Amino acid sequence: MSLALERLKKLTSKIASYETQRKENLKVLEGLYQELKIDEKVGDFTNLFDFKAINLSGASLLHENLGEIKKGKYLQILAISYDKNATVKKTKNISLAYFGKVENVDAELKNKVVEFVIRYRFEKSFMSLENYYEMLSDFK
Repeated sequence: MSLALERLKKLTSKIASYETQRKENLKVLEGLYQELKIDEKVGDFTNLFDFKAINLSGASLLHENLGEIKKGKYLQILAISYDKNATVKKTKNISLAYFGKVENVDAELKNKVVEFVIRYRFEKSFMSLENYYEMLSDFK
């Protein structure tokens, strides 16, 4: 088999696995959205992706110490959005879920909170990729 054909085969396989993972990710993410009661703040699951980003306080999102608690902090899921009414573009933080002092939060719940944010970011990155792909078509 030619080298180019082999590379194409590997790339096709990788893209297919990403799409499979993405579909599974969305299912799990929506389940966590309900389980963590984020649906009480954001009534429609798809509206989560209108936020510029979702962040976390109280636990690390860094790969090398993922989920490690930050003592003295509060575990909270924060959404970052633009203030549309501001004359100068300004971001604002919106609390989507508050869980109290991170030291007092059950480890399983804390892990689900961390998982929610990572899964959200995974899907958001695909959405950004699709957006840039579409924008590039304007240059053709």
